[in-house]
Order: sequence, then structure tokens, then C-alpha cells
Amino acid sequence: MTAYTGDVTTGGPTALRVLDEVEIRKVSVGPMDNDAYLVTCRRGGSQLLVDAAADPDRLLELVREGNETARLDVVVTTHRHRDHLAALTSVVAATGAQVAAGAPDADAITELTGTSVTRRLHDGDLVVVGHLTLEAVALRGHTPGPSLSSTASPSTSPARERSPAGPTSSRATLCSPAASGGRRRPTTSPRCTTT
Repeated sequence: MTAYTGDVTTGGPTALRVLDEVEIRKVSVGPMDNDAYLVTCRRGGSQLLVDAAADPDRLLELVREGNETARLDVVVTTHRHRDHLAALTSVVAATGAQVAAGAPDADAITELTGTSVTRRLHDGDLVVVGHLTLEAVALRGHTPGPSLSSTASPSTSPARERSPAGPTSSRATLCSPAASGGRRRPTTSPRCTTT
């Protein structure tokens, strides 16, 4: 297996990072070269997609790479800009996934896409995906609502603990260009625990 670098290009192959409890797939889609991430719980096959930015066919292919039944539990939209949600309606229609987004951007996302945001996230909210618990971390971005980013850090600590991940944890940071001021720079390191 090739070492994970996180480098992806539009139309290129998926980058895959395998950790103890989670797989993280990353692709670049659309004319703005937006990154989309698929987080897959290795125990149960539950999946979360971060930013259905563009190219719904490629994103649905990504979902099938993570789970051959094309199970998708939730799509998290980091913020309201069109280049981060252009494929949202198509992906949700094909999968039946729930939609989560930062509370201040939720109404604008629904208005722009016609797809209801079913979960309005605030800093510290927990998103459960199978045996994984991810924590939303609000980051000041370039929209009124915070950009929300998550990392996967499987741990044996309880999901609600606010302590840093312990020495037995794996850590992988997702990136949000909106929040970091540039492409592919780490934005945060919230916790992800297994139950």
C-alpha cells in the first residue's frame, strides 16, 4: 500500500488513510478543486461525508468505495458557499443521508439547495456515526456560520470527555480551506472516540 500523503487532484484517485477504527477517504471534485472526505467506521460500516461539493457521481462512487452497499448516514456541510454544497441535493436524494451543518449557515444551505439541514451543529456537539463519535469544532471562517471540521481519533475515553486523545489513539486531521485561509492546511484536532 502506498503511504498516505493526502494529495489529491480533481479527477484523480482517492487518497485513503486507514486507522484502527476508521478509514478516511479524500477526493478532489469540481472546478474549484474542493476536497471531500468520507469517514467510515470500520466496525459497522457507517459513513459520514464532509462537503458534497460537486460531481455527485464521483461522490457516490466514493461512498461505494467505503461501503459496497452505498450506505451514507450523514453529510456534513462545512459552510454555505456553493462550491461546498453543489452536489448536496443529488447525494442526499441517492442515499437518504441526514444533513448536518453549522447552525448559523443552516437556513442559507437549505435555501440554496432545497435540501433541509436536519441537524444544526454548534461547537462541541457530538455526531455519532456507528461506533464513532466525532466532535464538531466551530472555526471562524468566511461566512457568518462557523466552518465545522472534524478529525478522527479513535480512543477508549468516553465520548463526552474533553481531554486530549490518549497515547493509544490514532489521529488524522481533516482540512477546511475556508477556515484555514488556504488549501489543505490542518484546521483543528477535535476528538473521535469509539463506543
